[in-house]
Amino acid sequence: MENEDKIFIFGHKKPDTDAVTSAISLSYLKNKLGMNTEPRVLGELNKETKYALKYFGVNIPEYLNDVKLQLKDIDYHKDFVLKETESIYDGYQYMLKEGLTGIPIATDKRKFVGLITMKDLIRSFISDTDNKLETNYDNLIKVLDGESITKFDDEIKANVLVASYKSTNFINNVKLKDDTALIVGDRHSIIEYAVNSGIKLIVITGGSEIHDEHIEIAKKNHVNIIRTKYDSFHTAKLISLANYIKTMIRSYNTTNFDQNEYIDTVLSVNEKLRHTNYPVVDKDGTCLGLLRITDLNSKHPKKVMLTDHNEKLQTVDGIDEAEILEIVDHHNLGSITTMQPINFRNMAVGSSNTIIYIMYKENGVEIPKNIAGMMLSGILSDTLILKSPTTTDYDRKAVKELSKIAGVNYEDYGMEMLKAGTSLEGMSIDDVLFNDYKLYNVKDINFAVGQFFTMNFDDIKKDLDKYLDVINKTATENNYGLVCLYITDIIKNGSYILYSNNGQNIVDLAYGKEMHEADFIEGCVSRKKNVIPLIMDALDN
Repeated sequence: MENEDKIFIFGHKKPDTDAVTSAISLSYLKNKLGMNTEPRVLGELNKETKYALKYFGVNIPEYLNDVKLQLKDIDYHKDFVLKETESIYDGYQYMLKEGLTGIPIATDKRKFVGLITMKDLIRSFISDTDNKLETNYDNLIKVLDGESITKFDDEIKANVLVASYKSTNFINNVKLKDDTALIVGDRHSIIEYAVNSGIKLIVITGGSEIHDEHIEIAKKNHVNIIRTKYDSFHTAKLISLANYIKTMIRSYNTTNFDQNEYIDTVLSVNEKLRHTNYPVVDKDGTCLGLLRITDLNSKHPKKVMLTDHNEKLQTVDGIDEAEILEIVDHHNLGSITTMQPINFRNMAVGSSNTIIYIMYKENGVEIPKNIAGMMLSGILSDTLILKSPTTTDYDRKAVKELSKIAGVNYEDYGMEMLKAGTSLEGMSIDDVLFNDYKLYNVKDINFAVGQFFTMNFDDIKKDLDKYLDVINKTATENNYGLVCLYITDIIKNGSYILYSNNGQNIVDLAYGKEMHEADFIEGCVSRKKNVIPLIMDALDN
């Protein structure tokens, strides 16, 4: 199964540098410890993060759209498919052996062509009066448990006829053609008539003898002959089962699902159709097997590890359908819950990468230069080059060692990295708002807080009304109780606050005074420490 043992590691939506680099550094650590992990991102990277990855030669992780259950995560009946040239009898036996009531039919190259069910077989046995035979010689030998007397054609396409009445009447009144398949016992005069007529096939029943001279005529006229131990009655019933199973397909529009289809979509379709069996295909139409609706109980959720967040609103879509193995975070406890105990590493430090650095030390894993650069970038970003009030001695110690391994002066590198992230060149107002944007929930009230670092607030202030229009529109369209954008001035060590009109009361309560758009808040540089606790307290009151 694709990615069956793969563990995806990712940070939050609207990823910042700490979220992306912590996923990369944790994935490297886990792989060194024998796991099979892969870092992913949940959104477009900002300029600061791209700068860090490019500086240390690290590839941008692939995008992860969701972790919802798909058909490929289910134990459906893989490779349960029959070639269209197999016999109806084979299809029946195959379904009987596997205890299933349907089977997908495909070409020799596994391209899906239709579905045959046990109901189709029963309906055919009871009501089918067609005497057509379309199969191959080998199918006939197998189904009739036959013995090959002569063989000239691989493909047998004929009209079946049973020699069931008096020989003289048969010879005088029945016109045999080259597309006739004749079922006959030890009636040598009819056999002689048949080989002389050059028909397509003779099936001799009851293990009866055939004269040598008749065999010679058959060879001359290219007549296929098979002998079976079954009597004529049973042979007549069995021969139709030798037909290609594709001859039973009445429709080529059978509902089928791509292996990447979401399970909730499958269930929605099944609510209307109420079928038992559905073929599973890939994007090229290759048949992969059969899904029984009951197979949906046998699932293998995607395995994930979360970094730099533990809030449901901030994480990947479909998280409830995934298996969370571990969380590494430095934020307050959020709303994500699990069905079983997990490893949850949470510390009051400035960056998730600081925790991961400690984990490297605990496990005795050597840190290569590029991974040291990733962890260093995450810590410097989240602590504003160790100037944020969230900075701890753990962060300082990690930066000291990581900067040596990475071969950089952390202050010079950190300033260049932050400068790269503060440039407004090529950015729209939406880009600024959603650059580093997180969702939260308190008492069923959703609110959003964006943060953007700058060295010149005037570049934003000149378009203040436009920013407020976008912020208000975002709050209205998403029914958020508050949308804030904190413009953090790295030089002045504080933030300018912009907020939606509907959140005026919340903002006033958070800061204990009447607030105004673009007010400067001294020392407010950490969303985690200087912003979110105040808003949550205001919503709690």
